[in-house]
Amino acid sequence: MKKFISHFKFNKREQSGIFFFLLIILLFQLASFFINDQSKDNALATLKVNPAIQAHIDSLKKEAHKRSVNSPFKFNPNFISDYKGYALGMNPQEIDRLLQFRKSDRYVNSADEFQKVTQISDSLLGEIAPLFKFPEWTQTNKKERSRQRSYVNISSDNLAGKPLIKDINKATAEELKSINGIGARLSARIVKFRDRLGGFLTDDQLYDVYGLEPEVTDRLLQRFKVLTKPTVSKININMASVPEIAKLVYINYDLAYKIVDYRETKGFIKSFDQLRDIEGFPTEKLDRIVLYLSL
Repeated sequence: MKKFISHFKFNKREQSGIFFFLLIILLFQLASFFINDQSKDNALATLKVNPAIQAHIDSLKKEAHKRSVNSPFKFNPNFISDYKGYALGMNPQEIDRLLQFRKSDRYVNSADEFQKVTQISDSLLGEIAPLFKFPEWTQTNKKERSRQRSYVNISSDNLAGKPLIKDINKATAEELKSINGIGARLSARIVKFRDRLGGFLTDDQLYDVYGLEPEVTDRLLQRFKVLTKPTVSKININMASVPEIAKLVYINYDLAYKIVDYRETKGFIKSFDQLRDIEGFPTEKLDRIVLYLSL
């Protein structure tokens, strides 16, 4: 029987050659490992951040955060929230003074009035006043309008002991026609507007009556003012449906739909100032509209 001969049998010389070949491969692998490790250490050393540069980057991050909090967009300071006030640099006492002032349904109409109410410093006022945006109607002939409203002509009727001022919420259409410039149509429109609101809460709402010229409104306010405020059922802007919101005379159905869509997209409305972001919202009337809303 023929004996099987293995092809994998090597003599001593061949075995030594294979051993040295494997040893050389191992040495190359070890050398490659140490060289790569050394390169990584050198790369990390090269990437070491300069402290001065890092400090500058940190300052830029802080400034960017500050800008993101203190939006460059103008806003009505009457609707500053606790968070917004804090972000602007106001302390809790200053914020509380503004909130207490607003609870009485009063508004600041200038930066000076804002400072008087909150008692913030001149330096802080100088920083944030450029961001203030007040409704245009509050800035138009403010001094003249204030003088006209406070001044009452002394007439023979007044001297006879008749009341100088009547309650606009109790006035009839016939009584309103006694004002020069108000006829049957306008007097009826004023009464209808008042009834749809559930009663006037502020004198300024008379400027919202369609077709009533400002100078005629000024004359009207010399004889009629809000003497008794009605109790109104406020609409929860975060819970109300489109038809419920549209019941408010200032808001039509399309705008009510946009408000609900904004609420569902962005989440609950936390500040009435957010309503400014809604397309078509009458921002110049925001201070009167919020009298009938709640969050």
